[in-house]
Amino acid sequence: MKTIIKQISIALIAFFFLACNANNKKQTERYALNETIKTISKPDKQYIKVALLLDTSNSMDGLIDQAKAQLWEIINELSYAKCKDDKPNLEIALYEYGNDNLNAEEGYIRQVLAFSDDLDEISKQLFSLTTKGGNEYCGYVINTVLEQLEWNDSPDDLKLIFIAGNEPFTQGKINYKGASKRAHNNDITINTIFCGDYNQGISGYWKDGADLAHGDYMAINHNQETVHVATPYDDAILAQNNKLNKTYVAYGRQGNLKMKLQAEQDDNAEGYSNANAVSRTVSKSSHLYKNSSWDLIDASKDKAFKYETLDESELPQELKNKSTSEIKSYVSNKIKEREIIQKEIQKLNSKRKDYILKANKNNSNGLENAMIKAIKSQAKAKNYTWK
Repeated sequence: MKTIIKQISIALIAFFFLACNANNKKQTERYALNETIKTISKPDKQYIKVALLLDTSNSMDGLIDQAKAQLWEIINELSYAKCKDDKPNLEIALYEYGNDNLNAEEGYIRQVLAFSDDLDEISKQLFSLTTKGGNEYCGYVINTVLEQLEWNDSPDDLKLIFIAGNEPFTQGKINYKGASKRAHNNDITINTIFCGDYNQGISGYWKDGADLAHGDYMAINHNQETVHVATPYDDAILAQNNKLNKTYVAYGRQGNLKMKLQAEQDDNAEGYSNANAVSRTVSKSSHLYKNSSWDLIDASKDKAFKYETLDESELPQELKNKSTSEIKSYVSNKIKEREIIQKEIQKLNSKRKDYILKANKNNSNGLENAMIKAIKSQAKAKNYTWK
């Protein structure tokens, strides 16, 4: 009996010891998680990941207008990037900070959109931004972005933060130096864009914030109106956009809503000018504009897609009561039709770009020029090239 009791006691002690160790291990893991950046592995494909942090306080109406007006030209430039003979994917995250409408306890910061490749949704959220008052805490918003977003751990990925504002970089309870160094240690580059005088931005430590994360410091006139260059090819490109829209086949629960969103973002772009609508059309003809979550044509190109799993109730009217082979044939014809239209848009855009270059009307837009210049410069270190 004593032997049995002794064995039970030893077993209980061993169990207690293991439980304590497991608990300590969990606590260590939780602590480590708080000290590192969330990463996910995405092999076989390079990513350009851009987190855009915009000051939406009262004085920043011009900055938000520039972002809305110049979004598609920035995306178009990124669509020409190559890494190791492959075209990288693009994901954009959007944050606003410094707005009195935001939660003070959370540092007047809001994640508008986590990393996404849905360009229509990015446009929608950008157009939803409004400005109001506020306290701008740069260190706080950078630290929040590092904690909340999922950054890939691939060494080929280009991971960039762009933060734009016009108040001292030093404001807030979280020191910008620690946040900037933390980003650099995780291969994330911080680019700072001061909205105002170049030297004033330096004295406000915007350059220091970029230097600590090996990024670029830039100063722009955020109230400068975006220059849209009209060309003889614009009308032809917009005509192709109308044709392109007719190649989309909405399916699933969100299909019709997403198609409506597509049309709304066409309207938003055109609201700035025909030239801006042209830039969006060019984006829609690139590999970066993909809608496999609701468009049957894009979805059919995914490896995991299976026609047999389609729910007939979620198909458009023209595909109801059709056999699998009939649906495949319909989709195949739409793919060919879209590819012809996209190639024509790219051909017209090549002529459009040449026209702008020859007219010596080079890009003078503040936010767009600053971002593209920084991205291209930093991409060289990871062997990215532009065709």
